[in-house]
Formats: sequence, structure tokens, C-alpha cells
Amino acid sequence: MSIESENDLLGMSRVSEAVAQTLRAMREYAKPGMNTYELDLYGAAILQQFGARPAPQLVYNFPGCACISVNTEVAHGIPSKQTILKEGDLINIDVSAELDGYYADNGGSFILGEDTQNLSPLVEASKDILYKAIYQIKGGVKINEIGRLIETEAKKRGFTVIKNLCGHGVGRSLHEAPHYIANYHDRLNLSRFRKNSVVAIETFISTKATYTHDKGDGWTYITKDGSFVAQHEHTILVTDKEPVILTRDNQIWN
Repeated sequence: MSIESENDLLGMSRVSEAVAQTLRAMREYAKPGMNTYELDLYGAAILQQFGARPAPQLVYNFPGCACISVNTEVAHGIPSKQTILKEGDLINIDVSAELDGYYADNGGSFILGEDTQNLSPLVEASKDILYKAIYQIKGGVKINEIGRLIETEAKKRGFTVIKNLCGHGVGRSLHEAPHYIANYHDRLNLSRFRKNSVVAIETFISTKATYTHDKGDGWTYITKDGSFVAQHEHTILVTDKEPVILTRDNQIWN
């Protein structure tokens, strides 16, 4: 969407705060021995306190409030009583919500407790690269140049990028134009970021794989070779200078 009024900016700020605070609270609440269904219920209660509605349920009838992916699950993991969190798990929580007709999207991967799988470099790379990408975005910048930056930075660290998951426009709906903000240089995408537009920028940084596949439940994405993937995401307002990170919460993973 394009921010066209003070009401638009206020609406986006409010829903962005709701998803950012929910993501932070869910990460702090996660403990070994807990199942992801319980973690999801906790997140749903936080969103409800803000008067916000879980966007995956609202838009796509997703069977949960947030997408919670564990270890080699890459994205859109379904909260489940059977998925028990363990020390050292790589967990990704992706929270998106609607409030008063506005949508925001915020996600992050983290290691639960001790890093028993030596995945800290992957998680840190995903975070660092996201911010490098965000601070290169302004009105007029080619979308595919941001993809080039993300892929180049990942390669420098010995990682790959996932090519079939990407960032997107957001605001009046959960997914809107631009629909494809890739993590690599797509030479066919000649679109540019527009001043005053709102987009969700995402990194999908992998230990080896470059594509994900349906796990078989109709929602969850996994890698065929068992690669781990870290994802981080912010909703931002594009300006002609430095972008505004609407979902910034310094207590999440900044």
C-alpha cells in the first residue's frame, strides 16, 4: 500500500506494534518441553489484547495464529501439540495480523537456549543481511538490486539463499504488490521501490539449499536435503531517504 494520510501512518504503526510485541513475547515465552500449539495460543492472546486478528487465519484459513517452524522446517509451520521444543532447536516465529483494516508482518529465527547445533552463524547472518538490505532501500531503488545484495552477502558468509520464498508488499492486505521481493538478483524483475509504499522485507538464508518444498501438509515448507534456514522479516515504510522500520522492537533481536 501507499501511505497517503496521517491515518494510514497511524494505522500501520498500531498494527506493526501489535505484531512486534507479540513476536517478542512469544520468543520470551518459548521454553524446552513446551509444544508449539501452547506457544501459539499464547501469541493469540497477546494479539487479542491489541484488538488485532491473526492474518494467516483471517486471509488463508491457516490452522493457527502464527507460523511456527522448527529446525528443518523453513516456513509456515503449523502449531502442534506433537511438536515439542527442545534445547538448541532452531525456531522461526512469523507473526502477521490485521487491525482496523491494516496489516503488518514480522518474523525472526532464534536458537532456543544453548546452540547445540552450531547454528548461531546462520541466524546472525540472516539478521545482519536483513538490516544491510533494509538500509539500502529507498524510492527508486531496483528491487532486484536488493536481491543481489542479499545473495552476495550470504555467499560471503558461506551460505545460500532460498529462491522460492520472498518478501512482499503489505498494508491493506497481507500480500500485495510488489508481490516478489526476491533474495537473489532476478534480472527479469525491473520494478523499483516506490516512495511512501509499505513492504515486508525478508531474508531466507540457508546452510546449503536454494529451494523449499511442501512437507505434505499443504502449508509447511522444508528443504529436501535437510538444510537449515534462518528467516528474519520487518515491515518497513519506504521513503526517499532512510526507511522507517515499522515493526522495530529493540527487544526482539536487534
